[in-house]
Amino acid sequence: MFDAASRIAANLSGVRRRMEAAAQRSGRPAGDVRLVAVTKYVGTAEIEALLAAGCRDLGEARPQDLWRKAEAFRGRDARWHLIGHLQRNKLSRTLPLADLLHSADGESLLAAIDAWGLSAGTKVGVLLEVNVSGDAAKHGFSPDKVVPLWPRLASFAGVRIRGLMGMSGREATPDEARRQFVALRLLRDELLAAGAHAAEFRELSMGMTDDFEIAIEEGATLVRVGSALFEGVENLRG
Repeated sequence: MFDAASRIAANLSGVRRRMEAAAQRSGRPAGDVRLVAVTKYVGTAEIEALLAAGCRDLGEARPQDLWRKAEAFRGRDARWHLIGHLQRNKLSRTLPLADLLHSADGESLLAAIDAWGLSAGTKVGVLLEVNVSGDAAKHGFSPDKVVPLWPRLASFAGVRIRGLMGMSGREATPDEARRQFVALRLLRDELLAAGAHAAEFRELSMGMTDDFEIAIEEGATLVRVGSALFEGVENLRG
């Protein structure tokens, strides 16, 4: 019988195999796609198991949880991603801890991040969150607004825009999810044609447990997977 750590390691291996197969179907090497393990419903023991199994990229949806867990694993080889909404009053505690912010969802937030980056003497790595599904409950730029805004967004000196993030609709069928992921990839390509620097602006964060293989087939470079990593592990919260 597997203990929790062994189960998580086995689940991680299974997810990586599925990622590799999806990358091969899209004609890309598996190394083109990075897994971000979503740890919002688990505790330190499960995160320890992920790190022991070689998963270094960890994603949290709430800034307060990222603060707490990053502190618990301070000094460890972990890269923290904030994948949920960030309020401006939480910037100063969050940005020093996050390797990448996936959810830069508006011009005013980017302006605040820019000001923080300039004051800190750094460029903050962000992804533009795009509401590619059109769901009213989701945050993000409207897809048709991103290209016209690009000259303004690209002018922020304290921000490094590294790509786009999007989610398929809550009730999307696999075919609908695929169309939404294609739309995000095409928007990324349109921004490259509009002057985005190809060496920096390459990331497409799209795909979660239910649809990450489709996302990889359509060009994802980052997938955010949670529940598939913890299947069969007891005592999960949430």
